[in-house]
Amino acid sequence: MSAMKSSRPDKFILVIEDDAVLSGLIVDQLKRAGYRAKGVNTWSGAHQVLSNEEPHLILMDIRLPDGDGMKLLPDLTTQYPVLVLTAHGSVRAAVQAIKAGAAEYLIKPIDLDELDPMVERTLATAALRRDHQFWKNQGKKAKRVNTMVGNSPAMSKLQETIGLVAPSEMTVLIMGESGTGKELVAQAIHEERRLADQNFVTVDCCSLHEQLFESELFGHEKGAFTGTHQRKLGLIEAAEGGTLFLDEIGEIDPVIQAKLLRVLDTGQFRRVGGTKDLRATVRIIVATNRDLGEMVDDERFRNDLYYRLSAFVIRMPPLRERLSDVPVLAEHFLRTHRYSNRKTKKASQAAIQQLVSYSWPGNIRELRNVVERAIILSGENRLIEPLHLGLAPPSEEPGAFTTLQFETDPTLETITGVYLDQLLRKYNGHRATVAKIMGISERNLYRLIQRHHLNEHHPVQH
Repeated sequence: MSAMKSSRPDKFILVIEDDAVLSGLIVDQLKRAGYRAKGVNTWSGAHQVLSNEEPHLILMDIRLPDGDGMKLLPDLTTQYPVLVLTAHGSVRAAVQAIKAGAAEYLIKPIDLDELDPMVERTLATAALRRDHQFWKNQGKKAKRVNTMVGNSPAMSKLQETIGLVAPSEMTVLIMGESGTGKELVAQAIHEERRLADQNFVTVDCCSLHEQLFESELFGHEKGAFTGTHQRKLGLIEAAEGGTLFLDEIGEIDPVIQAKLLRVLDTGQFRRVGGTKDLRATVRIIVATNRDLGEMVDDERFRNDLYYRLSAFVIRMPPLRERLSDVPVLAEHFLRTHRYSNRKTKKASQAAIQQLVSYSWPGNIRELRNVVERAIILSGENRLIEPLHLGLAPPSEEPGAFTTLQFETDPTLETITGVYLDQLLRKYNGHRATVAKIMGISERNLYRLIQRHHLNEHHPVQH
């Protein structure tokens, strides 16, 4: 069974045809092909359906008893793909319909054997256009490359777990420290699914402003906010048929938590400002570096959402628990670094020893940064030595005593800024680590970084 056919029950097609017999034949044919289909005989009937549900495709006669299809098309085709039905000999009208935005046309009497391939082709073309627009808006032209590397026992167990859960439709919660590669695991789960050619959409729950988060995730209708002149599809719709990855799920506020729970329980959602229940045909994977159980106890995270998310949990091993993978990872980063003047470089045995001896509080992300920095600092040298790594000596590793010095008595705001700057330097900008030390949320930490203008000096990592 093809990917398209296996997903047909999720595709709703509306047939607008005043000939009740022909409408019934088309609807029956579509249902036999596996689609959900509904027929109406008037534009008023169609308007009533469209007020409550959004079809994936509309088949419409351009001559209706209570509406002129040619006048309705321009507005209709901005929202849905439309396949026009027209009488034999009205090719001129069909051409006008195409110019008005219709995707295709069928001439009556309709050959029902031609209906299914044309519907399938129109739906596939509409999906391609939607995906192209999404990736164009995101500035991404290609899918990410999975860089899960390592052969330690912890990695072998992780790969085995991914292979077990990937074929299912279960929601997955990935828990682990910052920089351990949670997004790569989510992508690996996506790639091993039946529909791995569908979109993999990532939402960073930390970076979106609270008031905009709902609109970005669920989309909004025209006029939902001041200045919104057209409908906007949300990221959940951009991921249709694929995977929606919500990174740092612990940062979303209670209102969004409730709406996300509804999506997980019913598969339905509404755009901001909308009244129609839309269906989310998407696999949801979430990740966090926070203790959601503790957040539930502190009433900062909904317990019903937590129980729903924790049906299948993957715990990411920190790099310090898989140090045998460090040489392999370092070699991988040396081979795949992102600079145009690529040169073949190798780490000396002494450098490898220092890498393996380090505790890696920032995990794999920190290792990659160290290797890429060493590539630059080593200049024309083909061999990377310990001096190029720039790793802190043991006395400066995490847990060392922190001191703050000022020439004059500082204000509390000054102390906060200097302390924050020092922690960011010490932990290579790893937001989760610094937030945990300061006893605040990552969202509050991000605001402090902006307030003290530290984002220019420390590219924020999480």
